[in-house]
Amino acid sequence: MAAALEVVLSCDAGGSLWNCNVWEPRSGTTLSSYRGGNTSARALCTLAGEYLLGAQLGKNYISVWELQRKDQLQQKIICPGVVTCLAASPNGLHITAGIGESIYLWEVSTGNLLLTLNRHFQDLTCIRFTDDSSHFISGGKDNLVLVWSLCSVLQVSFACAPEPRYVWSRHTLPVTDIHCGIGGPLSRVATASLDQTVKLWELSCGELLMSVLFDVGIMSVTLDPCEYYLFCGGNDGSVYQVNLFTGPVQREKNFQTDKDGSQIFKGHRNQVTCLSVSMDGTLLISGSHDETVRLWDIQSKQCLRTINHKGPVTNAFLMVASANMFNPDSRPSVSLPKFSRHVHSSEITENEEGGAITLRLQHEKKHVLGDGENTKIRVAELEDEVKTLKKINRDLYDFSVQVLTSHK
Repeated sequence: MAAALEVVLSCDAGGSLWNCNVWEPRSGTTLSSYRGGNTSARALCTLAGEYLLGAQLGKNYISVWELQRKDQLQQKIICPGVVTCLAASPNGLHITAGIGESIYLWEVSTGNLLLTLNRHFQDLTCIRFTDDSSHFISGGKDNLVLVWSLCSVLQVSFACAPEPRYVWSRHTLPVTDIHCGIGGPLSRVATASLDQTVKLWELSCGELLMSVLFDVGIMSVTLDPCEYYLFCGGNDGSVYQVNLFTGPVQREKNFQTDKDGSQIFKGHRNQVTCLSVSMDGTLLISGSHDETVRLWDIQSKQCLRTINHKGPVTNAFLMVASANMFNPDSRPSVSLPKFSRHVHSSEITENEEGGAITLRLQHEKKHVLGDGENTKIRVAELEDEVKTLKKINRDLYDFSVQVLTSHK
């Protein structure tokens, strides 16, 4: 039986040559590319091993390619706003996206927008699924990390609004990245933040296991498959390796090289925005705003290869190539439907203010509200008021951050 082929998918903010490029990590050979636009950070993922999804930078749609048909854009999923982060469940049943302060959840088989979740107070920055698709975790500029049970949020009723399983509020500045380890509901979750810390959490109980303090803000984080090491990408261009199995055991510790077996990968000239480790734990991929993707040998800390890009790297990760990825004659087993932009009238979502449940009425049912024109005017007024309140909230938050950081 042939060994699984690992490939690197990478894209940059320039997008002049392609949207996403696929290359073989050890030789650096380009295997294929996907054209059309450019994908924003933390917004590139594969769906069921048959589709590639990329949320377009600064635009309100998600591009979809069939993996084996590289040069042909198959579909655009139109969204209610600019997508800031994107994830597909490993089982291929659901897609979730961060749009502003809200989480949107679609069902892949029907294209229905099942619900929206509005528990963040600022824009989302990252969203990840566990490897068994049972949970997804969201992080935002409001410093919060929310853990959601997929089963619980899909059982929403009129009696109560969907609530996160855990609210992790130990970060003091915006969350920049999330990594879910192996083990589904028993996995460990790493979160990175501009507050110069990386925190390791136990998903089964929601407890904080460890907090590592650095001298710089951390932009990306990942674990090796055996979870012996934590890799953290700094905004100074360094990649920090933290040994998780050295004593004494400390809940909070400062990053130190050599003394505890921790090391630094040096080579990037700008912030490291994405990290990924190979299945065998020997290779590390890093993408940076210095317009390069680097391949590292973890044991020797040597850079084996540098792949130049035409703009700041927004996404770079290793994945196992699916069976049909390089077979132009194959077709996906399931075709994607048209995705909805609105929750159906039978669905419910959380209110903008936070816990209330509201019905989304379809257009043809507006006559039950009485004077349709007056209703439209009132809805428009309320939407304007909500936008004003959100702007005030953002301004207050930015002012508070400036005051706190200036006192430091």
